[in-house]
Amino acid sequence: MSDFKGRHFEGESVLWAVRWYCRYGVSYRDLEQMMGERGVSVDHSTIYRWVQSYAPEIEKRLRWQWRGPRSTSWRVDETYVKVRGEWTYLYRAVDKHGNTIEFYLSPTRNTAAAKRFLGKALNGLKEWEKPAVINTDKAPTYAVALTELKKEDKCPKKTLHRQVKYLNNVIEADHGKLKQLIRPVRGFKTLKTAYATIKGFEVMRALRKGQASAFNITRDIPGEARIVERAFGLGASALAEVVQLVREQLDLTAA
Repeated sequence: MSDFKGRHFEGESVLWAVRWYCRYGVSYRDLEQMMGERGVSVDHSTIYRWVQSYAPEIEKRLRWQWRGPRSTSWRVDETYVKVRGEWTYLYRAVDKHGNTIEFYLSPTRNTAAAKRFLGKALNGLKEWEKPAVINTDKAPTYAVALTELKKEDKCPKKTLHRQVKYLNNVIEADHGKLKQLIRPVRGFKTLKTAYATIKGFEVMRALRKGQASAFNITRDIPGEARIVERAFGLGASALAEVVQLVREQLDLTAA
């Protein structure tokens, strides 16, 4: 069964709109006009519904491609996101190179939330991917959460917890780039819609940082778009794309 049944638009157009919204930080009304310029007449409220449905699905289907720490030295911090006029907390982890590891949106900022986030970040990692060092700010919640996770054997006991302020410059800079995408939203209505949208922002940020480069055959933006399309069974397969690329290279050599 098609993932786009009942949408009244081609799957490529739906993914195109969702990917643009989550990658470039435009408003829904601006994206409506941009789609119109490309011959796709769609209301901004429809694009909103697409984002709510498909942004989390893109993050889910591409998770195994983009999520893989390239360093065992992690930077962990939280930033603020406004939901219905109230501040909520977006916990994020990157490695020392700035690659996204995990994120988690919480209505609270306490030990329980820190523990849930760190447990989520550690879950499913290979032994060699688990952190040797986790750097955080001075918030005491992280130390307590890590101690509890170590007792539960969910975090390696040898993992070192550091609290060095300047080492978190990497993640603070990454917060700023993510906030550029969030700014046009002008506030979320519910925690659910906020988290769904942020999942799209985070996965497109990860792709933009080259975290799924092994699957971007042409190493360009169209290749990035094809990663998303292939996750929904659209367009040429990876093998067909490789064959076509080889043919083009051979034709150029022969010429």
